[in-house]
Order: sequence, then structure tokens, then C-alpha cells
Amino acid sequence: MRSKPELQSAIRDGGRAVLLVNVRSRRGRRLYGTARRMLREAGLEFAQVFPVNDPSRLRELFADALALEPDLVVVGGGDGTVAEAVTHLAHRDVALGVLPLGTTNNFARSLELPLDLAGAVRTLRDGKVADVDVGWFESTVPPTGTEAKAGTGDGDGDAEPPGSPGPGAAPVDGATAAEAVAGAPAGGEDVRHIFANMVSLGLSVRVAEHVPHGLKRLLGRPAYALTAARLLPRHEAFRARIRIGGETHEVATHQLNVANGAHHSGQRIARDASPDDRLLAVYKLGDERRLRLASATARHVLTGPWRTLSENAFLTTGAVEIETDPPLPVDVDGEVRGMTPVSIRLLGNALRVIVPQSFVDT
Repeated sequence: MRSKPELQSAIRDGGRAVLLVNVRSRRGRRLYGTARRMLREAGLEFAQVFPVNDPSRLRELFADALALEPDLVVVGGGDGTVAEAVTHLAHRDVALGVLPLGTTNNFARSLELPLDLAGAVRTLRDGKVADVDVGWFESTVPPTGTEAKAGTGDGDGDAEPPGSPGPGAAPVDGATAAEAVAGAPAGGEDVRHIFANMVSLGLSVRVAEHVPHGLKRLLGRPAYALTAARLLPRHEAFRARIRIGGETHEVATHQLNVANGAHHSGQRIARDASPDDRLLAVYKLGDERRLRLASATARHVLTGPWRTLSENAFLTTGAVEIETDPPLPVDVDGEVRGMTPVSIRLLGNALRVIVPQSFVDT
């Protein structure tokens, strides 16, 4: 494994790069040609380009891309496409570059990337290699029936990223992540997944299931708020037992999140939250009263840029176990990957990414 400066030098000195763009993402189809032109004008050349018309082939295409032994993999798309990339690139001697072409672009925001295409291309040209954290999710109950489809169309205009890492990805407990999640899980088997940004349960899972794709393409992020307002009056609260170390915290709520990244729904979680802080942030929105969820969400949006992870609203940890009553489907970076109970832990500095020079790399 090369050092970060060595990998950065290899990329700058004409190292091998590949480009994957999800042309089904919110802005991918419209900006694909422009992105190719801007990248070329910035002096960024690619050994191979993969325009992804069928996101169900992402797993296969990432395997093809990595077979080229690149130094840099640039991914254009929303959070779902980026999440798929992370499962393949964690713990590899390769950097991930991001062209944020989705709706919320949470991971790109957490990396402090410019959200405009020109700025993102400049970062690829002039940025640096940093290493950031990812999360590791385990559930003993795979999603079934309609619940397995709740995350389809990842909340950023991407569609159906399959989510299983490719060969040789992130070693976990002596096995690669690919070995850990290989094959479709049968009933009772572990469901395991690497994630970039967030694990969530509650109302957001139903919103991901029911938000109309046409409305999402038309309005962007407001489509989720409108769908949540429509679903909230019928949504039932749940009780969660959160175990961190030897302590158990019990909460009643409509929404519970475990964040590795710094943003949720395009909004900052806390001013000191970072995907490079070696912490998972566990927090609920409101309590069992529906109106409290609405007010807590508004407070989250308004105060996120100023509050800190040390406040009582957050539990911070490197590992957490969660049980719920009743058992609930769990959304992992926009896809339902399992049911509670779940175990989540941090994999520190597991992913190399291209970030602005101003990004604080720890």
C-alpha cells in the first residue's frame, strides 16, 4: 500500500484513471457530455470510460474497472453510486474521485467538495489524497418482500445499486468484504455491508420507498420533505435499545440515524461532524409524538451548522448495537440491507479520496 503522497504523485504524474458516470442519476445524463469535455480540458485522461445506463450492472462494471489496476477511480452520480464505489474501493491502494451528480450528494458535501461540476473537476485536478472513515453494518435478518425494495432508487436519483463489494475489497476480521457479503443471503444468515454515509431506520425508509421518481427529478430534495409530510400521519413510532460499550440507552422515536458522514438529507448534522473523525454519531429526531418529529427535523436543519457532537442530542462511538420493537427494515446508504437487530462499527481511515486542499485530513 503506497503512502498518500506517493499515490497522489502517481495520479499527478499520469497514473492510470478510469471514469464511471451513472447517466441515470439526477444530473448524470444531462451533464455527461459536459463532464467529459471539462475533464479533458483539465488535462484528466482516462484509460477507460464507463457510462452506466443500467445501474444494476454497477457491481460488474466496478469489477471491470478495477481489473485495469487504476490509481484513480472517478465516479459521477448520486450517493447511491458513490456508496457502491465505496464498497469496492475501501482498503485498496486506489483513490476515489467524485463528480456529485445526484440530488442530496451527502458524501460529496461531507468531503467538502464543490457541488458544481466545474469546481468538482478542479478538485480532481488540484486536490489531494486523503483517507477517511467508512462504516461496517451487520444484520442477522435479510430484508424480504417489499421491504427489500424500499431503498430502490437510492434517494439521489440513482437506481438499484446492488451493493456487494468486488473481489479483494476491505478486509474485515480476516476476510475480505467481498467474502463476507458474497452471494445472496438466505434466511437467518448474516447480512454485511460497508457504508459511506449513514444507516437509518424509521420514517426515512418509508420515504425512500414511496417518493415518486418523477417528483424527485422535478423538485430534487424537496420531494423527500413532501413525501415525508404525506406519510407521517400514518407512521407508527418505535422503541429502540441502543447499546454502546456496557451502557444501554432506550428511546422512543419515529427516526433514528447512525452517521459516519457529516450530512443528512443535504444538511449538516453538526459543525464538527466529519467522515474523518473516527466517530459514528447516533441520534434520533423527535420522540414518539409525530409533531415532535417535524419540529426536531426543522431544528436539525436550522441548528446543524452550529451545534456540536458533544451535545446531548448525540451519542458518539466506534461501535453500536441497535434493537427495535417492532423489528424494522434498515436503510444503509439509501438501500434497505437488513432488519433490526443490527451491529454497526467504524473502519477508520479505510478509504482514500480526492478532496480539496483545504480539507483537514487526520
